[in-house]
Amino acid sequence: MQTREVKYDLEERTFQFASASRVFVKKLRRTIANIEDAKQFIRASGSIGANYIEANESIGKKDFAMKVKTCRREAKESRYWLRLLDIETDSISDRDCLIAEATELMKIFGAIVRKTERCV
Repeated sequence: MQTREVKYDLEERTFQFASASRVFVKKLRRTIANIEDAKQFIRASGSIGANYIEANESIGKKDFAMKVKTCRREAKESRYWLRLLDIETDSISDRDCLIAEATELMKIFGAIVRKTERCV
């Protein structure tokens, strides 16, 4: 019996997170707080993937590690802004899914940083 190794494309996964974040924000109530917090959330959610693309084009291992640390930081920031957003009751599960994905991304990028720093 052959085992299939599942490969995860982090560029695609971070893109999907940013896309889902934008869909979620479009459903929010338009309050002053939500508008400002949503702007920050959108920036952070998109920055995760953009920084990962930069990490893949890095000059060396130290540069790679710094860019991946930025990815981890932006995932953590995304989670923060998600928690601040004032949402309708029916959007709680959507927010919870995005928080879970941001947490997973934080863990993935954290593991990459630890592994990279051991090799530097």
